[in-house]
Amino acid sequence: MSVADVALTPIQRGLGFSFAHYSVKSILVFLRVVSGCSTMPMPMLILDSDSIADLKLKIQTVCNEFRVTRQRLVFCGRELARNASRARDYGVTDNSVLHLVLKKLCDPLLVTVVTACGKVFDFHVDRRRDVGYLKKRISKEGSKGFLDVDEQEIFFRGERLDDNRVLGGICGDGNSVIHLLLKKTVKDFLLEPLILNPVVKLPQVIEDMIDRTVDGLKKGNLPVRSAEGTGGTYLMQDSSGLSYVSVFKPMDEEPMAVNNPQQLPLSSDGQGLKRGTRVGEGAIREVAAYLLDHPKTGSRSQVMGFAGVPPTAMVRSFHKVTKDAKVGSLQMFMKNDGSCEDIGPGAFPVEEVHKLSVFDIRMANADRHAGNILTGKDDDGRTVLIPIDHGYCLPENFEDCTFEWLYWPQAKVPFSEDTIDYINSLDAEQDIALLQLNGWDVPEAVARTLRISTMLLKKGVERNLTPYQIGSMMCRETVSKDSVIEEIVREAHNSVLPASSEATFLEAVSMAMERRLDELTK
Repeated sequence: MSVADVALTPIQRGLGFSFAHYSVKSILVFLRVVSGCSTMPMPMLILDSDSIADLKLKIQTVCNEFRVTRQRLVFCGRELARNASRARDYGVTDNSVLHLVLKKLCDPLLVTVVTACGKVFDFHVDRRRDVGYLKKRISKEGSKGFLDVDEQEIFFRGERLDDNRVLGGICGDGNSVIHLLLKKTVKDFLLEPLILNPVVKLPQVIEDMIDRTVDGLKKGNLPVRSAEGTGGTYLMQDSSGLSYVSVFKPMDEEPMAVNNPQQLPLSSDGQGLKRGTRVGEGAIREVAAYLLDHPKTGSRSQVMGFAGVPPTAMVRSFHKVTKDAKVGSLQMFMKNDGSCEDIGPGAFPVEEVHKLSVFDIRMANADRHAGNILTGKDDDGRTVLIPIDHGYCLPENFEDCTFEWLYWPQAKVPFSEDTIDYINSLDAEQDIALLQLNGWDVPEAVARTLRISTMLLKKGVERNLTPYQIGSMMCRETVSKDSVIEEIVREAHNSVLPASSEATFLEAVSMAMERRLDELTK
């Protein structure tokens, strides 16, 4: 409501009186708002016995903008300062003109600016300032990497704010802290980490990978879309344009997704190419695979984990090659000599195969074929295996588990003591908590898969089973015949009541698993 609106407000608004019905105890006064411009006085009916506090409250009732705490009433050059006193005590009588002076809202707001990559900055800003002023403050005082004023877009509660919006008016609920999202207006390209939990700090190796990828984009080195695979895959170049730095896989270009470049049919029910996975969740699983590939020390200060899953992060990216801004996984490009499709398994070290088998069993990988195992050399010239493409790990069931290494001779060799120690250090509950900390609201079916597969791996090594023996329990011999682990899960389902807790169900799984393992080791 503007000052002019208030000045022209009829008596009936907010007070419920009219000229024809006020009693002899009522008096008519005129309220003039002091605003720096000429306004018509507003007629008001008050009671002869009204206090100054009553009068201020009636003014607030007429116009919420004129809150009691902002009002100063002046009559005949004297402020009506004592709220408990009556208006008539100050000489206010019928037809008196009262002047309303509004106190300025000079108390600052604490504005919290949250960038798209999860960085948080605080600014103390006069609530009378507008969004355009805030942009200038961000550009001048913000950390390195903040954009110029004309490259900023400010959002509040999902609404894009124009530069002329007054900050005090945005938080009209009286909240002294407002949270704003700073987004970058993309010109030629954009690539930034998508951090769902600001508490989580990216490993240095991932920050370096992103920086090198951005440097390549700045130099004008375009992403190269790979013709291989069933989804959209973009090879990101470094600043020289001679080497690849990373691999970007957008969520909306996954197999059977809406923008799949291979023109695969859309999923009719949301199911992915592998049973137990969903279209559009491949990028999340790629990141989860990296997070759960713990190094032997348990510290993420190391570049690689136990199985050697390349560093992977969720990012938002835009480039004229991809046309639209997209969210997906960004994985470090690994130098390699080709995939396991190009060479026989006889040359692979036993420990390398065992690392891969531990990871795949634990993650219930539904897509481990020879094409997504790269071969390379370490610093000492020894052959290493590099697992990639984990968009189908951690499924909601075990129906499509497939392990290429199951048929390699190394899989029939018992695990080493070091590998057994690593397996015994694994904790499914801690892993689920880690995924949740990093922003994945892990579905209960996925959490159950991880618990059961970790349980099987641990119980298997207790009985000195080989990777082949444990892996064979997870993979179907034929499409139509359930695997041993599926039979164990079904037996557990049939042995507990429908409303049983997850702990009760897992105990039933454990008992059924023990029986099957005992049969296997007789």
